Amino acid sequence: MVGVVVTAAAALAAGYLLGRLRPWQRLGDWAADQVRFTGTWVRGGAARQAVVVLAHAVTAPRTSWRIMRTPATETRAPVPVRDPDWVANRTRTDQGGTA
Repeated sequence: MVGVVVTAAAALAAGYLLGRLRPWQRLGDWAADQVRFTGTWVRGGAARQAVVVLAHAVTAPRTSWRIMRTPATETRAPVPVRDPDWVANRTRTDQGGTA
């Protein structure tokens, strides 16, 4: 009887920890990030490619095929364009005077 209670408590604790840690979702998020945003995952070698593709296919089978076909997007921040003659082009209010 004690063995059943201990086994049930261990199963309950393991289920709680798996629910809190969510390893399946974390693995899927990691694989999706590697495939979508890294872009250089192809240069990681055949073993790394196989692990990433397998992990993504197992955790997100619906979107795996679509994501694998789309090219990786490279995110770049827009560079602000600065006017080299900003001093000459100031208005009277920009100079601190009144209009």
